[in-house]
Amino acid sequence: MKMKRIIPLVVMLIVLTVVLAGCIPGDARYTLDSPAGFWWGIWHGLVAWISFFIGLFTSGEFTIYETTNTGWPYNLGFLIGVGSSIGGCSGGLVRINLFSRRKSSGDCCD
Repeated sequence: MKMKRIIPLVVMLIVLTVVLAGCIPGDARYTLDSPAGFWWGIWHGLVAWISFFIGLFTSGEFTIYETTNTGWPYNLGFLIGVGSSIGGCSGGLVRINLFSRRKSSGDCCD
């Protein structure tokens, strides 16, 4: 019964990885006339982990960061994308709220 659930999940994970890897930085798509901008920076930040693992097995052919970019707009987009892909600050805020609720609820139950 569990195999029926696991097989589609694994197939979807593989397909998602291949689709996301289709737009990773470092593939010579960008030139000085057409550099990567803010929106591509966000995308490259979101797929940075996939780019990292692909770069491990391709001898540095692909990188996690596009060197032909527009400068600070690309860098800002890249940071937003990386922050979004790892949860940003919201994970810390949720933990603080849950901790404070547990602490206050423990005091009233004495």
